[in-house]
Amino acid sequence: MHNRGNEGVEWTGLGALSFWAGPSIAYLGLVTENQTEKLRLGGMALRNGLLIHGPTHWAAAVRKADGGIEVASERKPELAPGLVAKLPGLRGPVKLAEAMLVVPLARRRLPSARMPFEDGRVLAAAAATIVGTSILRKRTPSTALREGIVQAIGAVPALVALADRDLAAYHGAEHKTIAAYERDLVDEVASVPKEHDRCGSNLIVPMMLLSAGGTVLLERLVEKPSNAARAGVALGGASIAVEMFAWSDRHHGDQLAEAFHTPGREIQRHWATKEPTPEQLEVAGAALREILRVEEGGKDEPPPAA
Repeated sequence: MHNRGNEGVEWTGLGALSFWAGPSIAYLGLVTENQTEKLRLGGMALRNGLLIHGPTHWAAAVRKADGGIEVASERKPELAPGLVAKLPGLRGPVKLAEAMLVVPLARRRLPSARMPFEDGRVLAAAAATIVGTSILRKRTPSTALREGIVQAIGAVPALVALADRDLAAYHGAEHKTIAAYERDLVDEVASVPKEHDRCGSNLIVPMMLLSAGGTVLLERLVEKPSNAARAGVALGGASIAVEMFAWSDRHHGDQLAEAFHTPGREIQRHWATKEPTPEQLEVAGAALREILRVEEGGKDEPPPAA
């Protein structure tokens, strides 16, 4: 039996890309209190498949070049067991770090997987973003306008990545598949909305605002802030944003929670997700079946043949 509980912060979305940027229709596909046997699932879209996180394991499925589906799974790494539930200010960054550690594991287990950042254009955009924001901060005074521009520039790598329709479509497939599982609509996954309120896109605007405000305050208090100080501000902003995210999830339907989710829903609707094809939903379904298999006790059995 699995309950909703506080098993840590699990969100759906583009993983690192949602955070790199700082990743309306009212979506009702949350795990409700009477769905006590539902696992808390999150995930990350790949360019040719889907990676899903469960409470203790990850599972991924990708479409190979020959058209077949390759599936793999493994136990998730834990950086600080028990810390996530006890220290709200740290659980977000800890869970993010654990999620990022899964990426090389999945890449090793699935050689045919194509990660979101495995594109020369995305890497070039990321490098240009780092250089551009560094120059901007060195040559212009610290103002809210400057930091707003810096944060907007920071979204460029994610925009470039999502220019790949397959990545955006697998992002939509991720949302639809997890939501269909949560709502007992696995056989009707195509009819489920592609927007999800646990998507990392809900963190983009809060993190951008908190980072901009924190940086302006830091530069007015400290003449020449160190890189460590700047990193601390970014970490603090991420922690606060994740706590806001968790609060809004627990208070779904409240006016403040709806206000928090509105920018993320619009980002998903207009930019971050596309409607997946039946073939992409097939891959997402394979990832879902694998995470359910390993989370429900089938760890010693081989994945079913695609």
